[in-house]
Amino acid sequence: MKRWGDLSEDAADHLAAESVLDHAEMAVVVTDRFSNLLYWNPFAEKLFGRPGKSVASDTSVLSLGILEKDHPLAIELAKHVLKGGVWEGTFDVRRGDGTIVYVRAQAVPLRHSSGSVTGIVITAREALRSNEREKDRFGLLERIGERLAGSLYVEETLKRVAEMLVPQFADHCFIELMEGDRLVRRVSQHVQGWTPPPGSWKPVGAEIRYPPGHYAEVAMRRQETILVEDFSSSSFPAPSENSAKLCGEVGMTSAIVAPLCVRGETLGQMYLGLSNLTDRRSPHYDAFDRDFVGAIATRVALAIDNALLFEEERHTAESFQKHLLPRALPKLDGLQIAVRYYPAAPLASHGQGIQTQVGGDWYDVIPLSAGRVGIVIGDVEGRGARAAAIMGQLRAALRAFAQDDKSPADILARLDEWTRIIATPEKDDNGADVSVPPIVTCQYLVYDAWSRTLSFANAGHAPPLLLVDGQCVEMDIEEVGQPLGVRAKGLHADLVYKEQTRVLPPGAALLLYTDGLVDRRPNRDGQMPSDEETLGVLCEKLAKYADAEVERVADAATVAVPGEIDDDMAILVVRSSQADLDVEERTFPAQPIMVGEARRMASEAFDAWNVPEERAELACLLVSEVVTNVVLHAASASVPRRELTVDGPLPFDESWDVPGFEDEVVGEKEFTLRLRRGDEAVWVEVFDQDLRLPRIRSAGENDEGGRGLYLVDQLARRWGSRPTREGKAVWFEIPTRSR
Repeated sequence: MKRWGDLSEDAADHLAAESVLDHAEMAVVVTDRFSNLLYWNPFAEKLFGRPGKSVASDTSVLSLGILEKDHPLAIELAKHVLKGGVWEGTFDVRRGDGTIVYVRAQAVPLRHSSGSVTGIVITAREALRSNEREKDRFGLLERIGERLAGSLYVEETLKRVAEMLVPQFADHCFIELMEGDRLVRRVSQHVQGWTPPPGSWKPVGAEIRYPPGHYAEVAMRRQETILVEDFSSSSFPAPSENSAKLCGEVGMTSAIVAPLCVRGETLGQMYLGLSNLTDRRSPHYDAFDRDFVGAIATRVALAIDNALLFEEERHTAESFQKHLLPRALPKLDGLQIAVRYYPAAPLASHGQGIQTQVGGDWYDVIPLSAGRVGIVIGDVEGRGARAAAIMGQLRAALRAFAQDDKSPADILARLDEWTRIIATPEKDDNGADVSVPPIVTCQYLVYDAWSRTLSFANAGHAPPLLLVDGQCVEMDIEEVGQPLGVRAKGLHADLVYKEQTRVLPPGAALLLYTDGLVDRRPNRDGQMPSDEETLGVLCEKLAKYADAEVERVADAATVAVPGEIDDDMAILVVRSSQADLDVEERTFPAQPIMVGEARRMASEAFDAWNVPEERAELACLLVSEVVTNVVLHAASASVPRRELTVDGPLPFDESWDVPGFEDEVVGEKEFTLRLRRGDEAVWVEVFDQDLRLPRIRSAGENDEGGRGLYLVDQLARRWGSRPTREGKAVWFEIPTRSR
């Protein structure tokens, strides 16, 4: 049976060879210059699964079943052979029965006796793939998938992929990612012991530009995996002269470029190459390898996309933390402070995507009246940007509440109420809107460095650790209240937090921490130590640092507990002063004559403390103003304390400077004047039994009084008042150094 079409005279000369080709165990296909089929032998019918009677003179070689993705490759090889070249490679072919075979083919020019090329002769056979090779490839694919599943950082992801592919599957691996409109090389991995010579292949971090028509450019543009089976017959241009020279020197034989695409977006590309640097069973990639690399690229693109999303979310949460936590700690008298914050190591949550490890842990140090300081440690349940945002709101609210100078228990009660206000609306089972407050643990402490008195209240937080006399123990707390945002079932009244007081020994240190310090991931055996065991290890190691600087204590605490942290972690260390701070205190009868005595006491104290004269005079003037007010209004506080407490402190706006106040008859009431000296300021406090807190009033043009508090407000650096158990305290601060 003739399988030739209307042959040219030159082609007819080869009819004598037909009988030989009919018995050949190899497919033989002949086309003209336009890729139209002219002849194929019986083995070709069997290989391609198409009967010879279907062949016509205008039937293209593409009708043999070459898959559409390989059509560009077939066209390129035709151009190459018609120019006199030889091509060898592999195609994916869909047979007549629908099955797919991998065909290894070689194409040579069909020449006229004059030497001109009149067509193409293709010889082909099925590319055999052993089960061992398939198992090896799929095993590698499985291992790559496992390693990618445990990576949430872009650089780590890329490095893991390259290390898996070189040298097992490739001699050279480049991974390039898009950064804006630029393609930047992020990985350059080669067989061990070999690196590209300087000035050849571009290094990591360099922008990569492939010329139009280059196989890498084609892969990106078409979003297809491109195979170059043999560089010796490739028609693709090299990206540069140096690159072409290097490819020749190292004997580059084959390459595959796969675009990294996810959700319709091209993130970059992965380039794999074979060369003569290693001894391999086959120095060329084929169509099976191309499909394998395409499968790898799909997994790599997804892993990179997840890593990019994770890093973006993590960066957002860390930005919250960075800008919401204190940027600088205030300088405080009689107190050393050190802080640490660490996000947890990243963790992939199975079936739930990426879990960002930055959370809602926070600390704060708040200057209060007369050199006292508020100390905060807290933890918002949950992780990510939402937890950090809630933390920021709570920190700002607590700072505002602290300025009222109320007791720690009152501050936590107000913060608990605020936690409910910022509750997140959600739907219940019936579809109704419900508010779900965040669960927050918090501990608020107020420390007075002059008396070393520590007042505190606790809302479900871990007690601080006390470091003193070579020991580290958990500080004894009588009662740990409910976390903020949690209300006991059936309890309708607001939670009541208990205030407690301790006196710190000289030089003692306190370590406040969030649970991330002691909560660790399970070890290799899957075992997790109990809280008691972890706390015991922590205390044992920190006992060695009982007398160390606070920075060393903070560093030691960070690494004291073995294992990887499972949550973000905040640490705050404070240490009381070994030396006593300067303080003078005296109680006076609330009588007009005592104004001069109080001023004299202040003048003598400031002189002994070497306070600059002009600052001392200013402080003494303001002492007179505040004490005068106390003496003037001592007699007017005739309402019993118990009745006043029902409605809270009563503000008043009477003048401090009422003429004739010396004639007032004052009962047996007292006031206390307390003077404190710090490194850069002095503080004056006046205590009395009146619950009414003063406020500034506007004095009229003809008023003789009403300007005393205004004077204090204008001349003191800071001033204020706060309620006490016995009444109130009015205070002001005068700097002793020029800024």
